[in-house]
Amino acid sequence: MSVTAPPTTAGALGAAGKPGALQALLRRRGLAKLLLLVVAAAVLIPVVASRWPGAAWPSALTVDVSGPLDHASNWIIDNRDSHWLFVYVLGHLSNAVVLSVRAVYLVLLGLGWAGVTAGVTLLAWRVAGPRIAATALVSFLVSGALGMWVPTMQTLALMIVAVLASVAVGAVLGLAAGLSPRLFKILRPVLDTMQVLPAFAYLLPVVMIFGIGVPAALLATVVYAAPPMARLTALGLRGADAGVLEAVSSLGATGRQRLLTARLPLARKELLLGVNQTIMMALSMAVIASMIGAAGLGDRVYQALASVDVGTALAAAVPIVLLAIVMDRTTAAAGEKLGAAPAATGPRLLRGWYAWAGIAVVTAVVALAGRLAGSGSWPAGATVAIARPVNDAKEWMVDHLYSGIPVVGGTADWAAHFTNWVLNPLRDGLTALPWYGVLLIVAALAWLIGTWRTALTAVLAMAAIGVLGVWNPSMDTLSQVLAALVVTLVLGIGVGVLASGSERFEKILRPVLDVMQTMPQFVYLIPVVALFAVGRAPAAAAAVVYALPAVIRITTQGLRQVDPGAMESARSLGATRWQTLRQVQLPLARPALLLAVNQGVVLVLAVVIIGGLVGGGALGYDVVTGLARGDLALGLVAGIAIVCLGLMLDRVTQPTERRTAGKGA
Repeated sequence: MSVTAPPTTAGALGAAGKPGALQALLRRRGLAKLLLLVVAAAVLIPVVASRWPGAAWPSALTVDVSGPLDHASNWIIDNRDSHWLFVYVLGHLSNAVVLSVRAVYLVLLGLGWAGVTAGVTLLAWRVAGPRIAATALVSFLVSGALGMWVPTMQTLALMIVAVLASVAVGAVLGLAAGLSPRLFKILRPVLDTMQVLPAFAYLLPVVMIFGIGVPAALLATVVYAAPPMARLTALGLRGADAGVLEAVSSLGATGRQRLLTARLPLARKELLLGVNQTIMMALSMAVIASMIGAAGLGDRVYQALASVDVGTALAAAVPIVLLAIVMDRTTAAAGEKLGAAPAATGPRLLRGWYAWAGIAVVTAVVALAGRLAGSGSWPAGATVAIARPVNDAKEWMVDHLYSGIPVVGGTADWAAHFTNWVLNPLRDGLTALPWYGVLLIVAALAWLIGTWRTALTAVLAMAAIGVLGVWNPSMDTLSQVLAALVVTLVLGIGVGVLASGSERFEKILRPVLDVMQTMPQFVYLIPVVALFAVGRAPAAAAAVVYALPAVIRITTQGLRQVDPGAMESARSLGATRWQTLRQVQLPLARPALLLAVNQGVVLVLAVVIIGGLVGGGALGYDVVTGLARGDLALGLVAGIAIVCLGLMLDRVTQPTERRTAGKGA
């Protein structure tokens, strides 16, 4: 070894005699960037600290936007019934939404419970097989047995229209972002804003424009549910196999032919996952939509929780979960069979294209028979009351788990420890840091994994928070988000790795994830608060539960999409399961893992508002207060601050394409 050392040392010297260590240092871009930041900090920090001393954002650099926002609010109220924009554009859009939802609802009511159940069951059998058909049958029967048939039909009508609109909007945006790198860069912050801006923040302006009712609820749902479809569509199109695209191009295919015959088929799994996530997020908005006039299951949940009746809330939440499961399984199976040969199994009626006519005829016959039998609506005597047992179970959990458990303590102790050992130190550390120190740290993190534009965007996002005058509440919210995000990523990526290696475990886990992602946060919020007391700990727990399913799903999907040839090569060289995972799967699944981190960030931020309802305070409380008071300035400023936090976290966790290419080179 000592013999080879001199040539290595000599080779490190440049042709001009410059020290090799200096050349190596200059080649390492990360260290060069850090050196530049250190020099800039050494020059700027003394000047800034002397001009604006203190840790908090200086008041001289804040801007009061309450005046313009109040003026905009008054203008909307004064011109809502006369201005051409409202009368001829937004008014027609509102009418189209109302007519669409009402038409679907009237069709469902006309079919009656027997017709709807038969139609959905046959449809599921046709596109997904007997197992999913049985799931659909049981789901709709359970919804009726819980006494929630009419609210279920109201929610189903709204969700059908909302999901179709969200998928259409998301697919168009994702198509544009996937085919054009420039549009991808432009749309990325737009999608961040759509998904991170809390629903409560834009409920007030939406209600001002459209009023209380279905149009406002549907628009809020589309804004929240369309971004996952757009992101996953763009991911699938941009991640298409370059070899296949090159082969198609060599055959003389046009751009449109390449899109239809290569890009879209190769991105089918990402598109299906996008539809899945859109359905889940649309249904998760059911309760929030009910706050602005959307009837149905969400309204039942909200009214029950207002009276702290967990049992009744659960009775209305279970059909939401069942609807999500049925819609998810059916649409996923339908997508898997696109372009495939018709199945040769099952009854003859459900084979071939003529099966659709058979399904329509059978559904109509069953609906007519139900009407003639006088049972268009679900029979009142065929319901089961679960409110009292559920409330009793909740009381038992509180009595036996809240405190007094030997050795491990109770849930109240766990919440106190998490608050004292994690949340409080994080919050105190962030608020104690000088504001320019926070900006410097953000710039360093964003520049190290990206370009100077990435760093500039992240710094400007944080600076906007200070300019809006909400620096301290934002640091409090950031501490909660970071704590919940770390827990979410550790659990989500770990479980996703396990699910990717075991199909049986993934099948067992899938309905659990469906329940976690579609169960309205308001439902499990009361038992969480009862077990963990009011404070920031239950807010973080709610964020983890809500964001975890998306991280697990995307991680599992990304690891399973790794090239089987690379996996087989690693195994043929004697690599162990752990070595294959660490050296092959995880590096090749890097885009999906980064997307999982991104979705974890935006979903945790989305629950910040819910945290404000249970003692989380900070920006979430300001948004809720602004909605309750009708104060557009208070609620919207806090919502914009949450968007800025999301934009900053996205930039410091998502390497730019340029940086990724450089790394690969």
